[in-house]
Amino acid sequence: MIMKKIRSTFILLFLSMLAISCSTLYPAKYPAQLPQAQCIPSFPDQDGWYGADGAYSIRLDEQRTLWLFGDTFVSEDRGLKNRIDMDVILGTTLAVSTCSENAAFKIQYFLKKRNGQFASSFGEDEWLWPQDPFIARGSLYIPLLIVQSLPDAQPPFNFKIGGHKIARINNFKAGDPHQWPVDYLDWTHALAAGIEALATTSIVHGSYVYFYPLYRHTKDDIHISGNILARIAIDHLDNPANYFEYWTRDGGWQTELKPAEVKIIFPVGLSELSVRYHAEDHEWLAVYLSPTNKGNQLLHSTARSPEGPWSPPSALIGTIAEVDPHSPLYDRHTFCYAGKEHRQFAHSRNLVTTYVCNSTEDLNKQESFLRKNLFLYRPVVRIIQR
Repeated sequence: MIMKKIRSTFILLFLSMLAISCSTLYPAKYPAQLPQAQCIPSFPDQDGWYGADGAYSIRLDEQRTLWLFGDTFVSEDRGLKNRIDMDVILGTTLAVSTCSENAAFKIQYFLKKRNGQFASSFGEDEWLWPQDPFIARGSLYIPLLIVQSLPDAQPPFNFKIGGHKIARINNFKAGDPHQWPVDYLDWTHALAAGIEALATTSIVHGSYVYFYPLYRHTKDDIHISGNILARIAIDHLDNPANYFEYWTRDGGWQTELKPAEVKIIFPVGLSELSVRYHAEDHEWLAVYLSPTNKGNQLLHSTARSPEGPWSPPSALIGTIAEVDPHSPLYDRHTFCYAGKEHRQFAHSRNLVTTYVCNSTEDLNKQESFLRKNLFLYRPVVRIIQR
């Protein structure tokens, strides 16, 4: 997350701005929820965890929610007040949270070690970033971006996205997620060219899984950038070649992604967002952070179906404090991203959302603003009254 955070500056910059979770079942059916005031997510420094981005989540069962983070600051020492000289896990880390009946949100981070060193939860010799997970027919699927280092490139743009993998977990009953048996599916060659991030958000709807990939095409005088809509039948998740379909401007599905015909759903180009079904309103709600102006607004759009049409974006809250020059949290190097909704924690019509703020400052500099300030580079929780 250190060089990866400057690269997570790029999952925001390369994947979202290169121009800059928890999956939902339809309709959403969750067990009775505790009042939101009794179960609001929080992310304390504990278990060796000192901050990360991503913060995709998915409800595993009536008790547990799985959280997935990107590059992560870690240390064996407790009670640290800054990240100076701290190690960073490049890849994915995991946590599991529960909500007790007496009002407590409790989270446990599960940090993996290999040969005595902190290591990513997924992949041995690969750098894998997490995307929006989903559950289909009892199996948990965790999409992962394959990240490749570019040693000769100038930081923070010294990496590229090299492909897409899926961690398939058929049995996730064990308390420690690192005890879950994992099979890896390589979807890289099943996807159309130009898809830079497939599972920016994922939803299970009917007999399909839908994604809103970040897509770019610049060829033959056609220049396209933004999020499109793709789907695959649940029956073909384990063998996806030739089974992906893409939504077109004419309102149909094509198995071949044709740049001149594909529909752009979110033109701003988002590396992370959430799309969740709100049964009380009979509509889908997209939540994301603006990829412009350093991510200074948390936005939402609505639609009656995953295909749209989607309403123009509107703000859920005012300016994000971390990028507001009038805020004491402000630093000129800070930018924010990874806005999303966590539907399983909602009570009544309130929204439970998170976003993350990062820094473009050189993360190798031990006196950087990001290393000196623990409030940065961790999920910020905002409860929004609707």
